[in-house]
Amino acid sequence: QVQLEESGGGLVQPGGSLRLSCAASGCTFSTFAMSWYRQAPGKERELVATISRSTTNYADSVKGRFTISRDNAKNTVYLQMLSLKPEDTAVYYCKATRLVTVYWGQGTQDTVSS
Repeated sequence: QVQLEESGGGLVQPGGSLRLSCAASGCTFSTFAMSWYRQAPGKERELVATISRSTTNYADSVKGRFTISRDNAKNTVYLQMLSLKPEDTAVYYCKATRLVTVYWGQGTQDTVSS
């Protein structure tokens, strides 16, 4: 059974940083494209960043502040978030995709507030 477990969320002040981790089990991690999504209260879930074998893509709202990376040896994808803003407050979800197969994590809450 495939599981994705996010960690690293929490409360941080504006301008601060957080690093999220998503550990995968039960799948051949290196064959999946990995993504981070987020969902703020009252809003739809939105794509934040994606990483395939070596290609990365980012939402315009996080370019230059967030970095997605992966460690296939550890079956883990990361999201380094810098210069956080209150509008970055959301539940962050990890997603694994290979062709039509999709898995989601349970999400981790990030709150940016003074």
